Amino acid sequence: MISSPYKLTAAQVLELFKADVITVESFACSLLDRIHKRDSIPTSDPSFVLSQARGLDNIPKNQRGPLHGLAIGVKDVMNTKDMPTQYGSLIYQGHGPSSDASAVAILRAAGALIFGKTTTTGFTLTNAGPKTTNPHDPNRTPGGSSCGSAAATGGSIVRPASFTAVFAMKPTFNAISPEGCKSIAPTFDTFGFFARSIEDLQLLAGIFGLLDDGAPYNIPLEEVSVTLMKTPMWSLAGPGTISAMSEAVKILRDNGINAGDVCFPPELANADSLMRIQKAITYGEVQASFLREYRLGKANLATEIREIVENTSNCTRSEWIEDFDRYAGMRHIMNKLATNYTVILTPSAVDEAPIGLHDMGSASFNTIGFLANLDQGFHMPVINVPEFVGTHGMPVGLSFVGPRFCDQQLLKTCKALSEVLVLGGGSKVRK
Repeated sequence: MISSPYKLTAAQVLELFKADVITVESFACSLLDRIHKRDSIPTSDPSFVLSQARGLDNIPKNQRGPLHGLAIGVKDVMNTKDMPTQYGSLIYQGHGPSSDASAVAILRAAGALIFGKTTTTGFTLTNAGPKTTNPHDPNRTPGGSSCGSAAATGGSIVRPASFTAVFAMKPTFNAISPEGCKSIAPTFDTFGFFARSIEDLQLLAGIFGLLDDGAPYNIPLEEVSVTLMKTPMWSLAGPGTISAMSEAVKILRDNGINAGDVCFPPELANADSLMRIQKAITYGEVQASFLREYRLGKANLATEIREIVENTSNCTRSEWIEDFDRYAGMRHIMNKLATNYTVILTPSAVDEAPIGLHDMGSASFNTIGFLANLDQGFHMPVINVPEFVGTHGMPVGLSFVGPRFCDQQLLKTCKALSEVLVLGGGSKVRK
């Protein structure tokens, strides 16, 4: 008898299914019991989940998919044909799409058990979050916007993963189809996933067909080049993040890995300019993405979204065009820089998760992707590695970023670097 199956990694669970050690139904029961205690998945019908689990158990072994029985929570901005999709908004209360989002359909086809919908801030845009709490301290936020996802397994993806000590990955921009997901700002919107281990991320990357031009390989550690990139937002870093970055660099160097600093490109060194460009592009696209909701019921839209649609900041189309052109040039500079190193090391969040559930945490290090979320702004893959703790004993993650469409190589390299960090004294909070 396996004790507490809900604690297992995806790779471990799949091996137990293959060996007939546990059933999908017994695994689902363990998860449902844990969810009842944590209440991190608001839309999960136990009877429906168990019915699906029994159906999967009845599939002959030679017909089972590669994710057979693996329970996956879906963020509530992605359409699911058999569960409500409400986008964290009263406007879509009880909304039931007739088909799955592309990503959800791919997971189902691989045999996954779609377990429920995880919480999100309103349309992923608002900073005020739902009642989901941080599993390491119920008085602290799990981060946003993927707050339920992070608490159930972890700004968007990287920040909540850092706050809750889980691995997370955002692949290269548009490597996973966004079909069936509420569009926010198409220039930056990117799918991603949370998991307990890098092996689990590798598993999901394979299911979604993330392929590099060449086969990923184990780079000898002495040949790995890790560069620490301090951006114009570095002055906002808290003590936990500063300490984690310093400790990580020391551990890597002590193990013979070339870890050094690189100056942020001077063309991108103005923090105010970076934030203005990110704001202008996002606001322009949000205006188009939410015009429907505004016209049909603006009273039910969050004030911050309503003000963007109404263009209260008075952004002009000429400014928008200019910012898009500047952004395209900056993206070229950053992508070229990334090819000079094996990985870029950067913070995942400003610091530990703040106290209180009303604030999802600062996105300063995610602004246009210039710190933690480089892929969001520059379309590069990024992985959060949860190996450190801050001054209050809460998780602090770090991000490794790689060149575009080198997702599998980034995963393989991160696995090796994560093991080095663990042996060097990391992994103090991960369970």
